[in-house]
Amino acid sequence: MRHFFVAASVALMFAQPVIAATDIPVSNAQIKLSFAPVVKKSTPSVVNIFTKRTISAKASPFANDPFFADMFRSFGPPAPRVQSSLGSGVILSSDGLVVSNYHVVGEADQIRVVLSDRREFDADVLLADKQSDLAVLKLRGVKDLPAIKLRRSKDVEVGDLVLAIGNPFGVGQTVSSGIISGLARSGGAIGKARSYFIQTDAPINPGNSGGALVDMQGALVGINTSILTRSGGSNGIGFAIPADLVASFLKQAQAGNTTFIRPWAGIVGQPVDSTLFEGLGLSRPEGMVIADIHPKSPFAKAGLRKGDVVTAINGNPVNGPAEMLYNMSVLGTGGAADVAYVSRGKAERATVQMIVAPDTPARNRQTISGNSPLDGLTIVRINPAVIAETDLAINAEGVVVVKATGIAARLGFRRGDVLRGVNNHTIATVKDALKAANLTTSRWDVTLERRGQVMTMRFNG
Repeated sequence: MRHFFVAASVALMFAQPVIAATDIPVSNAQIKLSFAPVVKKSTPSVVNIFTKRTISAKASPFANDPFFADMFRSFGPPAPRVQSSLGSGVILSSDGLVVSNYHVVGEADQIRVVLSDRREFDADVLLADKQSDLAVLKLRGVKDLPAIKLRRSKDVEVGDLVLAIGNPFGVGQTVSSGIISGLARSGGAIGKARSYFIQTDAPINPGNSGGALVDMQGALVGINTSILTRSGGSNGIGFAIPADLVASFLKQAQAGNTTFIRPWAGIVGQPVDSTLFEGLGLSRPEGMVIADIHPKSPFAKAGLRKGDVVTAINGNPVNGPAEMLYNMSVLGTGGAADVAYVSRGKAERATVQMIVAPDTPARNRQTISGNSPLDGLTIVRINPAVIAETDLAINAEGVVVVKATGIAARLGFRRGDVLRGVNNHTIATVKDALKAANLTTSRWDVTLERRGQVMTMRFNG
């Protein structure tokens, strides 16, 4: 009886429909399970990009020496040198508009684009934006190209299967698979953040930049742009620029814009963390607290003020400067946004106009010449538009350098330097700077502000 009981138990166990994780596929559907249909649909829209640009580099005899290379980096006369690079791009329209990263094509002198069918075309940059690391190209002499469809970013979820398509290491078009690992990944300094990414574990390597991150319907989820790595290779943490921002770039390029125009917030903010939320009247850490606000800011005109916490724009959560910038960039200018915020512990809503930074008062652009250390400086009066262009503090006033050439450049002046004084003469206007440059003296003390730090430069001559 004991032997019979064991046999019956074994028979009963094998009667159960047990499927092991290591089973081989047995049905036609299981055998045919593949990413191939998605790849066939998507790859014709992904291109390889080869660029060249001429840079001025100083030829040092110690260039390859591990010890003396940095010490003698500025040794020798500058000489032109051609720098080549490669990357990827994605076709957005049948008439030849292609999107890629700014760091791939934005500063190139020559751009050659190779399609998946091996046809090659020259291309020109229509619109480029270093801040967003995106650029739109126009291929010469093409028509009826296979444009990719864009997926709305709000429909993308963590866990979605995706494919990364590009040209890593120049080996040719390659496909890697993974999932969406995270949304709303951001980076940059508080108040000046620029990055807003989709995170994926699909391997992204050098050369994949500008390539496509697509979903299982072959729609564009994002543009592959960077990886987080210590070795230079993919560690499973890659970042892509969301398709909604790509759509805004395409729209502006088709409208004829040569620079990307984004709405101006006129505010400096920081994320609300666990040390701040209770004092701001919030039930949990969320939103972005306004640390400073320009008097001409559209948010100020809508009633928001320093200390208020912005929580959403048009229903999209805002938890930091990067999300704020991204959501406004996607909206574009000319309309209005519904902004949810908390003021003194009370939930509020406001309609905020999406405007460009006001270019008033007039810049009064002037180039200084003459026998002074300021010779070669191009200066303008600071206004909201200048603040946005030169990345100045939101409350900056006075006169700023927008270009330095000649003597001034050699003496160390830079774009973004705010002139504060020359030989104890205060510089508040462009006229003040022109007057100071004509002083008769052999000793010059120039006080300026650079990235929030006040410094004095002394010259004799």
